Parts: sequence; structure tokens; C-alpha cells
Amino acid sequence: MRVTMFIGVAGAALALAACGDNPGKGAAGSDAVLLIDGSSTVYPISEALGEEFQKTSGTRVTVGLSGTGGGFKKLCRGEVDIAGASRPIKSEEAKACAEAGIEFIELPVALDALAVVISPQNAFADCMTVGELKTLWEPGAQGKVSNWNQIRPGFPSRAVKLFGAGTDSGTFDYFTKAINGEEGASRGDYTATEDDNVTINGVSGDPDALGYLGLAYLTENAGKVKAVKIRQADGSCVGPSAETARNASYQPLSRPLFYYVSKTSADQRPHVAAFVKFAFDATHAEPLVSEVGYVPLPAQAYPLAVAKFDARKTGSFFDGGSKVGVTAEDLVADAAQK
Repeated sequence: MRVTMFIGVAGAALALAACGDNPGKGAAGSDAVLLIDGSSTVYPISEALGEEFQKTSGTRVTVGLSGTGGGFKKLCRGEVDIAGASRPIKSEEAKACAEAGIEFIELPVALDALAVVISPQNAFADCMTVGELKTLWEPGAQGKVSNWNQIRPGFPSRAVKLFGAGTDSGTFDYFTKAINGEEGASRGDYTATEDDNVTINGVSGDPDALGYLGLAYLTENAGKVKAVKIRQADGSCVGPSAETARNASYQPLSRPLFYYVSKTSADQRPHVAAFVKFAFDATHAEPLVSEVGYVPLPAQAYPLAVAKFDARKTGSFFDGGSKVGVTAEDLVADAAQK
């Protein structure tokens, strides 16, 4: 799998992206360069698709990971062609793009199951409720909820160490919305990072640690960490997987992932349009998205996404923020009606 490559590649990507002021141009202003930035969760998808696209297109693809919020800032400044996002664009971000004269095309690129992870040495937190996770992560827990037995009486009286996404991350926004009921509402006394490998390393060696991250990093690090199952409304305990993300049985932490394509780039840079056609061709997308540990869209969604792109239908389907419980069918409907 390709996830482990991202630290070095991203550094090179960011350095290359800084070589010129115009998206789509190399350092000399002649070679076609596709600039993608944003979510660390979406990063492995972009890295895999970009690597394959480079082989046949003659276009250099650079991929950065400044976080979902950072990617939107770059998109709205006209610095990148595509922003990868693990949540929908917020109202204030869309407003910033509009004020800068930047229109965007919102395309679902994959499905994800956001995983709550613990060490394999943890034998007691196999299944937790949303309420228990809220007890642990809500803003009021800071400085008050510090031991496992404060979450559930049967848990040991030992200090819990927390890891999670940084505040500029779409994963942070989605997790806080799904668990605490409000985007951005979270305790602050945890190890916050845009690098999911920090969470993997921190959780794997500590039986009393807990964190959250995207499915690809769980899949890539099988054996180092294990997923906590989430108790559903019917009483069943369901874990994150490609199957449970696709059938939406893993709630409330199943979510879509996105590409936001600059309309200017789409109109003026043929290699950007060529990449979108490549990325939304199921023969390329399905194996590559699966390879890096995420869930491909339903087959019927790919041509609908291409049609939406070809029509240059801009704006967001969402009302300025994340929606919990969005299914693959919802994404297909979005592509169809936009």
C-alpha cells in the first residue's frame, strides 16, 4: 500500500508547488503541473491516482497535505487546481472563494469509515457507545474526564491518553459533529496532529491510549492498532470497514470524501480536466481507491460525477457543513441533480 510514502512525497510536493505562482505551471512555466492539496485523509487517494496519471499523461502531479481547511484556503487563493477534503466546504470558506472570484466543482471521490483506535493490548474497550465517546471528547471533559473508569465504571482506573486530528482537519470537524453534535466542539487537551502516523505511533504502544483517524491508516497499520466498534441503535456493535462504510451500517462515523476542483483550472488547463476524467473512470478509481484502504463510489456515481464536471456545475450540495449519515446513494443523487 502507498500510505506510508506520504511524508517524503508530500514534502517534495510542497517544495515543487512553491516554485511558481501559477497553478498548472512548472518552475520554468512550460511543463504541465497539476497541484492538489488539502486533507491528509484524502492524500493517499490523490497520491495513488496522481502517480498512475503521471505515467501516461506527461503531467507532473504534486500532492500536499495542509489539512482540509488549509486546502480550501489555497483553493480560494487560486494556488491549487484541486482541494482534497474530508468534509464539505463551510459557508465561510465558500464565501472566501466567492469574494476571490473562485468557483469550484464539488465531487465525491470516495467513502470512508472514520475509525476510533486503541492499542492491541487494550482488552476492555472493544465496543463503545456514542455517548461514551462524547463523555470523553466533549469540551466539558477537559480537565475533568481523565481516567477510563470515568467513561464506564467497568473500565480500569487508569489515565487515558488521547490522540486526534488537528483543528484545521476535516476529520476533526466531522468527528466533533458526529460525536459531540457540533463541528469544532472538542476538549483541547489531547495530542492534535495533521499527521495520522503520529496517532498510530502514539496509540500502538500505549494500552491506555485512544485516537481517531481515517480507515486507510487503520488498514495500513493492521496489527499496530485495532478499531473500537460503535454500538448502534439496534444494540449491535459495528466496526469500521469498506463493507460497513458502503452499506452505511457503521454510524455515525461513515462519511464521504471530496475533490473540490477550481472551475478556472478546469476551463483553462486541459491536464486538469484530463485528470478528473482519469480519476472518475471506475477502471482506474476502484482498484486504486481500494488499494489505499478506502471505499470506491458506487459504479453508477462515476459517470454522473464526470457529467457534473463537464457541465461545470459549481457550488456545494451541503448547507455549509458536514451532514452525518450521508450514504453512497445520497452522493449519486447529488451528482445527478447538480
